[in-house]
Amino acid sequence: MNVKIVCDSASDLHQQTLERHSIHSLPLKIIMNEEEYEDGLTIKPQQVYDRMRQGEGPKTAQVSPQDFRDAFSEFARNGQPFIYFAFSSELSGTYQTAKMVEEEIKEEYEDARFEVIDTKAASLGLGLIVMRAAELAETGGSFEEILKLGMYHATNMEHIFTVDDLVYLQRGGRVSRTAAFVGGMLKIKPLLHMEDGKLVPLEKIRGTKKVLKRMLEVMGERGTDLQNQRIAISHGDDQERAEKLAEMIREEYGTKEIQIEFVGATIGAHAGPGTIALFFLNDSYK
Repeated sequence: MNVKIVCDSASDLHQQTLERHSIHSLPLKIIMNEEEYEDGLTIKPQQVYDRMRQGEGPKTAQVSPQDFRDAFSEFARNGQPFIYFAFSSELSGTYQTAKMVEEEIKEEYEDARFEVIDTKAASLGLGLIVMRAAELAETGGSFEEILKLGMYHATNMEHIFTVDDLVYLQRGGRVSRTAAFVGGMLKIKPLLHMEDGKLVPLEKIRGTKKVLKRMLEVMGERGTDLQNQRIAISHGDDQERAEKLAEMIREEYGTKEIQIEFVGATIGAHAGPGTIALFFLNDSYK
């Protein structure tokens, strides 16, 4: 029996991708106007961005303990080995909840074989890890091989991103109200990255055009064998800029495979419309 790959909706993988690789995804929750939605299932990113532009402020909630129990217990009951690659523990309590449920399930099903992994990744950074693990699982890779490969990609995954309006990060407590106001007045675009699963400011850049150029430069400074690895770009309802960045990457580094997707509703609720995020490995692709 092949190992089942499990993730959550913060991977920002399209439903077709999930189905093609038989990946089981658990939805985080979006709350808007006191109504709760399941990320990617009962609400789509486009709807969230449209409502944010109209002034609504969405909130998010982690995968529920019951959702974890239902999925984990079904796999355990059927003798299905699986690995859950979780959204960064620094950005959500989802991983901690999954670890709690893991203990319960392993007490009930002593022969259950599964692991819960904190990837310290988000959006398509998490998505790339999950896809690579799923590909190995499809070819009959062993539990240990898949775990090792997944952890390698998680350890070496770079996240470089910018947001169109600092006010959304300010609402989520990522930047101060003053910084958001001044940044907006001066047209300053922050460049951020992930450091041990946390969002960390990297640079401040004045002007949208300069941001993409700098993202390209940082990719060259940090990336390895960019021509031959799969990279990804996610966007907050800005397909045109995402395609522009992809074109720049192809021209500069000759990258053959670039995956472009929406920044999903969960992460988009905090980053806002206009977000552009770039994901690649800082070591050799495996």
